Amino acid sequence: MIASPLNQPEDLHLLKEKCRNLESRCALYVRSLEAANENLAAEVTRRKKAEAAIRNAHDELEKLVAERTREIRQLKDRLQAENVFLKQELAASQAFGAIIGDSHPIKTVISQIELVAPTDANVLIHGESGTGKELVAREIHKRSNRKAKPLIKVNCATIPKELYESEFFGHVKGSFTGAVKDRIGRFEAADGGTIFLDEVGEIPFDLQSKLLRILQEGEYERLGEDKTRQVDVRIIAATNKDLQTEVSAKRFRDDLFYRLNVFPIQIAPLKDRKDDIQPLATHFAQKLAGELNVPCPRLTKANLIDLQSYHWPGNVRELENAIERAMILARSRDLNFSLILGAGFQMGENLPAVSLPDGDAHGQVMTEAELKQAARQNTINALTRCQWKIYGKAGAAHLLGIKPTTLIERMKRMHIRKPSR
Repeated sequence: MIASPLNQPEDLHLLKEKCRNLESRCALYVRSLEAANENLAAEVTRRKKAEAAIRNAHDELEKLVAERTREIRQLKDRLQAENVFLKQELAASQAFGAIIGDSHPIKTVISQIELVAPTDANVLIHGESGTGKELVAREIHKRSNRKAKPLIKVNCATIPKELYESEFFGHVKGSFTGAVKDRIGRFEAADGGTIFLDEVGEIPFDLQSKLLRILQEGEYERLGEDKTRQVDVRIIAATNKDLQTEVSAKRFRDDLFYRLNVFPIQIAPLKDRKDDIQPLATHFAQKLAGELNVPCPRLTKANLIDLQSYHWPGNVRELENAIERAMILARSRDLNFSLILGAGFQMGENLPAVSLPDGDAHGQVMTEAELKQAARQNTINALTRCQWKIYGKAGAAHLLGIKPTTLIERMKRMHIRKPSR
């Protein structure tokens, strides 16, 4: 069978029709592929944008986590520093107790504390060493609106000159040899509370301007850091120096002095408030009895006369130390301050020199026992003549030329008792 030739018109028409159908289907497939490609490109673009957004969010989250971690670390360091400072403050407050005394100078100080405590005014406390300047600062803080925040103490006399800036304002890691980590300063630890600058007159002159900046603007920088920080603190300063003399001698800035001396408080030395010795001695005796685990001693009238006769160059701190030594040395509940107070206690005595009359160089010699017996009898004779009165010009102590407390101790040692009627 012979096939039909391809060039016949009807076969050619069918072939063309098939080609047109094929072209139409190919065009449809191409459009479908192009649409799918466009959709795929759009999806890729969308996903790229989503990935970029996720990366950005991740970066922001990492920054936020790093910032919060840094803040947590700073808060942790601050809390640790505050904890150390507060433990020191608690130990100091427990060691001294509350303000004790009934004298006019102490009542004046208490009145000044009540006036200035509710304000934010800076206070400068003047007084000799050992008068209780730190105690006054604690009472001001305790009665202030900042009492919920810490009171940070800085003893300016004990800080080496090269460490003042780090101690006051803190430092960053690597700012100097030995700075192995960031450290907050005392002012940052006291933020919102009070800072007590004890012995403020010892701050080096070239560093006083930085302290003045905090007083004026509340701004500072950590050592080795460019970031300016803000702080809100109340400053209570104390000194045993005459700062006006220091200002005149160009050792203390006058502008800093006037900033600190907004409300001055003067604490009188213990020698000028003898009425406070009895309540202070009683307080220290009770406190030390618990610490030493001994019975509370009896403070006799003779003890108080001894204590009030002394000039107390070390003020209240020396009084506490004297009572502690007397309690350690005592074999009973009775205390003896004659030997403890030493030469300072005997400063008021001007005893005449003893000389032998001519011809007595080879006179009668008494044994030690006879001498003690003669001294005992002489003491009894003086007491009998004065009708066993000890104090005053008509007393046996005046007749013997000794202090009443010395006579009382001698009577105890010699077992001399007033006879019963």
